[in-house]
Amino acid sequence: MQKIPQSLFLTPNQSINDALIAINSEPRLKIAIVVDVNKNLLGTVTDGDVRRGLLANEIPKNSVVNIMNPNPITALVGATRAELAQEMKVNGIDVILLTNEGSLVGLESRREFSKTRSYDNPVFIMAGGFGTRLRPLTDDCPKPMLKVGDKPILETQIDRFISLGFSDFYISTHYLPEIIKDFFGDGSSKGVKITYVHEESPLGTGGALGLLPKKNMSISPVIVINGDILTKIDYREMVDFHLERKSDATMCVREYEYQVPFGVVNGGGYEITSMTEKPVQRFFINAGIYIINHSVIEAVAENIYLDLPTLLEMQIAAGKKILKFPVYEYWLDIGRKDDFDRAQVDYSTLGF
Repeated sequence: MQKIPQSLFLTPNQSINDALIAINSEPRLKIAIVVDVNKNLLGTVTDGDVRRGLLANEIPKNSVVNIMNPNPITALVGATRAELAQEMKVNGIDVILLTNEGSLVGLESRREFSKTRSYDNPVFIMAGGFGTRLRPLTDDCPKPMLKVGDKPILETQIDRFISLGFSDFYISTHYLPEIIKDFFGDGSSKGVKITYVHEESPLGTGGALGLLPKKNMSISPVIVINGDILTKIDYREMVDFHLERKSDATMCVREYEYQVPFGVVNGGGYEITSMTEKPVQRFFINAGIYIINHSVIEAVAENIYLDLPTLLEMQIAAGKKILKFPVYEYWLDIGRKDDFDRAQVDYSTLGF
């Protein structure tokens, strides 16, 4: 039995944003626990609850009560590990709370019961862009090889995947490919396999999929990520989400807010029906991370230019199941100099 870290406890008057802070305080557990003043259990919040809340138009400042599970699965202290493991498996949960005479006394985590799981999903990293907006930094260096902290962005990406159990990598190159190949080689120095896919001319994020080998490649869904993204997303959760929902392709999305700097006037014709002062518009934006079944990849011909969003729109029109996976973890697209400077600061504080 593990003692419950104090950082996981929340009160009902706290926000969804507070729940995110609690969940991220213990990445191995990924749970927040809502209690009353006497520490009586009121509910739990997992990262899945947060994602579902975001999709239902909840915003971070809303009450955590809006998204919590008021009837979480619990077990009595003294239950055997086998019993707890079975209970978590049957209910599809990773953490179970332990009680004694109705009081919370600890928890157990399924991840602590077993060794790190290995994933055979290929990881396809798009690293062929020119990085035009980051010149002169990219005059002699591909953007994914720019150093953030003490290592290239691309190495931070690969190391993150390795830490989560992924080992089969494909890297798409075009601009200054030899710098990438000379640095990583075949991946053996990191105990993984790296295969290079070279674009003779830029093919776009979707077109590059057409160059992936048709043989000797795992049939598991392929994770695709742009080579300029710094993130702490747990790719294992993305894979589980994709498989459990039998998706053909899943796109990571990020909530984006934009405040209109003026008062907005509503109405028809000459009539004013309402006015809103500087309203905030909220959207989901493409986060540049996908997981895609081979049936979708097979629809891409070789050596044609195609953006991935266009490919997914074609698949939607063809009746394929395309889902969105909200990302609330740290995420940064390093496209401009301001982003690059911010990444330097974030890198040292977020434990990459």
